[in-house]
Amino acid sequence: MSLGLLVLRVVVGALFFGHGTQKLFGWFGGHGLNGTGQFFESMGFPQGKRQAFMAGLFEAGGGLLIALGLVTPFAAAALIAVMLVAVVKVHFAKGPWATEGGYEYNAVLAAVAFALSGVGAGNWSLDHALGLSIHGTGWALAALGAGILGGLVPLAEARIAASRGDRAHPTTA
Repeated sequence: MSLGLLVLRVVVGALFFGHGTQKLFGWFGGHGLNGTGQFFESMGFPQGKRQAFMAGLFEAGGGLLIALGLVTPFAAAALIAVMLVAVVKVHFAKGPWATEGGYEYNAVLAAVAFALSGVGAGNWSLDHALGLSIHGTGWALAALGAGILGGLVPLAEARIAASRGDRAHPTTA
């Protein structure tokens, strides 16, 4: 089981880290803060560059923590928040299937983060090495709740801006 959890954490965590650094730094073919910020503004998020920074930070930071198996529920909450926003703003209207641009992949990633909070990062993790016993049903539900709340903040900002008829603010944070 330790090997399986290690492989799951490292693969999912590394991919989240990479996706976050695309937003933050333009690595791995990403558009960096300016390009991602403009994209976020086109979706109705005010202060797109700030939103891009937060999404990139949550993805890269959460991914790194998941890969290391460190404070797993906190990392999971960050990743669940970003996946919720991605589902609501980009994928939900397209249905569930990824082949149609839907939310299938995002839902799987959020479920993996949630599940890791429940079962723990495993024996081959920094949580275990540091004696952190922060996993189980309560931790998983807390990560899910915090992730949902964290995702609702940018969604609410976008909705408020739209209801006011605000044009997206400049990408200066």
